[in-house]
Amino acid sequence: MSRPVTLFTGQWADLTLEDLAKKAASWGYDGLELACWGDHFDVQRALHEDGYCAGRHALLAKYGLKVYAISSHLVGQAVCDRIDERHKSILPAYVWGDGDPEGVRSRAAAEMMDTARAANRLGVGVVNGFTGSSIWHYLYSFPPVSAQMIEDGYLDFARRWNPILDVFDEMGVRFGLEVHPTEIAFDIASAERALQAIGNRKTFGFNYDPSHFGYQGVDYVKFIHQFSDRIYHVHMKDVWWSNEGTEAGVFGGHTDFGDIRRQWDFRSLGRGNIDFEEIIRALNRSGYTGPLSVEWEDIGMDREHGAEEACDFVRAVDFPPSSRAFDAAFSE
Repeated sequence: MSRPVTLFTGQWADLTLEDLAKKAASWGYDGLELACWGDHFDVQRALHEDGYCAGRHALLAKYGLKVYAISSHLVGQAVCDRIDERHKSILPAYVWGDGDPEGVRSRAAAEMMDTARAANRLGVGVVNGFTGSSIWHYLYSFPPVSAQMIEDGYLDFARRWNPILDVFDEMGVRFGLEVHPTEIAFDIASAERALQAIGNRKTFGFNYDPSHFGYQGVDYVKFIHQFSDRIYHVHMKDVWWSNEGTEAGVFGGHTDFGDIRRQWDFRSLGRGNIDFEEIIRALNRSGYTGPLSVEWEDIGMDREHGAEEACDFVRAVDFPPSSRAFDAAFSE
């Protein structure tokens, strides 16, 4: 059986959930990965409003869709980040509060705990998101960054996230970090270190997204093999990168997406450099049977055109693993 193909709603939060569900069904999707912003999934309403979760399911069922995961990237980002004015634009007002950085981090942590509780009430077993990082700004080490400064960043991550993960444990819900620049884990090496920091607890795993590895030069297939038991959810997203010299390199040169000077840009599925067949083969080896969730981003393409072709692309590239060796007949 092929894996369900879903659409992550984060890039569609300007639409109501019903408007998006209607479109997603017409494009051929099996379900949605609900973002915890816009009107798609409200954590506090889920916890305090009778019938809210049942209503989300009913709305999706009206269009033949299901929900397999929810995502809380925006609030999760604030748990470990160095808070500044950028965060005000992505956080609920009750999490931002007066903007005092430690208060914002504390309220973001409390909201992530509530997100685990809300996921449990909705009946989904995975929350995807970001963690933020107190040490991302140390990425390029000049003036020199000491080993202790980096270690302190991982200790800070563990101190802030272990109590959150305790609630995830209580609720029987897993957290999938989208390994991504600006997070505590952004490649294989930092993902290993993040796991070590929290004692390799099983509640914490990954929302695998190859688009954040390819342009960095990280082996995105090896990531699946290395963390095969930690792939809790999968984002299907493509990226293009140039192998020739460009004006703005891997760090982006403070250019906007779509700028012709860039060395890389996200692309609609099948139009970038990611080898999705090798990803599917690796996921088959790992035993992953969860959804393949399209996170659609391509600044050069109409998004509705892109979302529809992306659904078709995922169905075409996905295939089940073999239940027997191709030459087994000769030994029978």
